[in-house]
Order: sequence, then structure tokens, then C-alpha cells
Amino acid sequence: MHISRRDCLGLMGAGAALAAAPGGDADRERRMQWWHDARFGMFIHWGLYSVLGRHEWAMEEEGIPVAEYQLLANRFTPQPNAARAWARLARQAGQKYMVMTTKHHEGFCLFNTQHTDYCAPKQACGRDLVKEFVEAVRGEGLRVGFYHSLMDWHHPDGARCLHDEAARRRFVDYVHGEIRELLTNYGKIDVLWYDVAWPLDAAGWESEKMNKMVFDLQPDIIVNNRNQLPGDFSTPEQEISAAKGGRAWESCMTMNDSWGYQAADDAWKTPKQIVRNLALCARDGGNYLLNIGPRGDGSIPEDSVRILTAVGRWMEHNGQTIYQAQPCRVRSSEFAGFTRKGNTLYMHVHFWPGETLALGGVKTKVLSARLLAGGPPVEFEQEQFRVRFKGLPKHAPDDPVTVLAIECDSEPVQDTGAVRRDRPRLNA
Repeated sequence: MHISRRDCLGLMGAGAALAAAPGGDADRERRMQWWHDARFGMFIHWGLYSVLGRHEWAMEEEGIPVAEYQLLANRFTPQPNAARAWARLARQAGQKYMVMTTKHHEGFCLFNTQHTDYCAPKQACGRDLVKEFVEAVRGEGLRVGFYHSLMDWHHPDGARCLHDEAARRRFVDYVHGEIRELLTNYGKIDVLWYDVAWPLDAAGWESEKMNKMVFDLQPDIIVNNRNQLPGDFSTPEQEISAAKGGRAWESCMTMNDSWGYQAADDAWKTPKQIVRNLALCARDGGNYLLNIGPRGDGSIPEDSVRILTAVGRWMEHNGQTIYQAQPCRVRSSEFAGFTRKGNTLYMHVHFWPGETLALGGVKTKVLSARLLAGGPPVEFEQEQFRVRFKGLPKHAPDDPVTVLAIECDSEPVQDTGAVRRDRPRLNA
């Protein structure tokens, strides 16, 4: 994973074939229902780069030779069952699923594999870290996801496969073999998250065959779109951008500016920013996959714990506005965001204006309103071009975002153009 690495993402061409998923659209909806309901997941980037603490692309961006870089495997000896703390934090933060790097671009496998000795169980670590991850996630009642990089800087055929057919055959068989092991040896897996198809296209990767194998092994799994096929969902990175045509999507994002542990990166998002991003994803029918980058010993940076703990406190009382949220047609406000369930509009007020809140362009009749932070029903008056909510506390009653639940007589709809277009004018 890397920010804006479009040349490496293997963006799908217009002529790409459909993923070999069983049962068509109806089966996809069945497989993905839990994922749509969940809305919020944890991403984990962890590998040899975590020992360096200089970002997960250090091997390439610093030009570190393979022979030098692989010596990090002698220093990668994380504390046993580090993933238990990750899973507890994810559950407390209100996240419903976890996706971990089983192998990043560096080529080091965190799982037990017969295809290479460059893996945690056969190096100084001496343990299957993917097994520990799966057990921890299931122990907290969360869904299990595997990230797996197709690009591999360590494998001798990882680059030459583009121009050497014998190398391509070896490398594709190697990667397919790793995926087969991951989806055979760890029980039921809920998400497979491919990344970076460089240097091959879908035909070169034999991606149709790859996905068919995946669904044969795990009929209930969902897969993303980064093996050059559409898959089940799209993956905007470091931005929130809804997919077109009602397609499922998930915005993956860092908590600072790095995916892997970067000791010097202090550009942390605030809990308010994360709550706002989460609500924005939910408003447009998407998911939010928020990353942590554990240190080499498996410990979580303290800022990540602090931020996710604050988000979890908010989710404990306001999660109902996120989970199972449906696409929302109320969108316009300078001080609030919106989510919806049925006829209930949730107004996420991140800049609290005081004792009166006004929302323009609401075309749906409002029946009642209340603060999720508690208290009596909120008074309101509805005019042709606005709804005003009155008698509110002078200061925001919830931190970092206060939510107003607004019951309507039908699906809430907003038309701000009507305010601009039809509002009566003063005589010239």
C-alpha cells in the first residue's frame, strides 16, 4: 500500500473481464450483507519494515538491496500474540472487521508457507503470525480479512516476469500457491484484499483463475478490485470517493501519513476527523477501513490507541448512526454531515453553532427531533425553505461530534437549489 501510487495499483481497463464470483448479483449481495452493515474496519500494515520504522516502502524508496533488507528477518521477533491487543482495540473502537497484511511488497510472509523460507515461522520469529491474528480476531467476535500483495520485491521473478514467460509462469504459480495456502489453512476467511498488480495485467496474473480458486475454497468470501478484475468492491485510497452506479466501495485511510510504522510521522488525524470521515463514508453507502501500523514488536503506537479509544467512546453511543446506514440524500451543510436509516435523518454536528440549528432545503416533513446525547425532545419549526431546531444547549453536548436524530414522514430529501431558486425576493 502506498499513497497515490497509481502506476502500481494496476487500475482496471475498460475491457477487463468480470470476477469469477459464484451466483451473480444475488449471491454477491448475500456474501456482502455483513460488510455493508459493518461500515467500519481496521487495516493493519505490519512486516519487516516495522522494525525499521521508516514507512512500508523503505526498501524501494531507500534503494536497500535484497540481501541487506532480508537481514531484518533476524530482528523481527514480535511479542507473542500481539494481535490480541489489536483486536481488543478494534472491538472497543466499534470496528467490525480487521484486514492484515499477510505479505506486503517486501515479499516477507507472516504465515507458514511451503513456497519460501522467507516467512515468519522459518525465520527468527519462529511463529505463524497470521494464525495468531486469526485467533485474536475471532476471539473478539470480528470478521477476518487478509491483505496480500501481488507485487513482490524479494522474489527473483517479481520484476522479470513481465518480459520472461518462464519467469512469469514461476511467479504466478508462486503467488497463486500463497493465496491457496492462506484460504486453506486458517478456516473461514471473510475478505481477501489484493494489492498492487504491477507488473502484470489480468491476463498475465491469470486473475480469472485466481478468483475462481478463491471462491472454490471460500464460497462466502468477498474480494476487492486490485488483481485487475472488478471484484466485489472498489478501493479508493486516502480519499473518500463513492463508486459510481451503486457499486460497493471502501475508503482505506491512514491515521497519520504512513501505512507501516513510521516513528517520525506525527501527522495524526483527530478523533473528530475520523468520525467525520466515517460518517461521510456511511452517508454515501461506503465503508471506512482505518489503518494502524504496529511497531516491530507488535505494540500499537500510543497515538493510535488514544485516537481509536476516543472514537470508540463516541461509537458506543452513536454507532447506530453508522452501522447499517443507507445512502442519504441530505448532504449540504457547512457545520454538519448526515447519515440515514429509513426515515430517520442523523445530523452529525461537528461545528456546534449554539442554541439554534438551521437546515435549509429540506423537502420532507419533519415529525420529531432529539439529541442522541440525551435530554428532552428538541423543539423545531419547519418553514418552506428550512427547518430550525431550537432550545439546544449553548455548547456541544457530545464530543467530538453531536448527533441530532430527525424523524421524517418519508425518506429525507434536501433541495438546496430550491432555496436559491424559489425563495421570495425583495422588490427592487
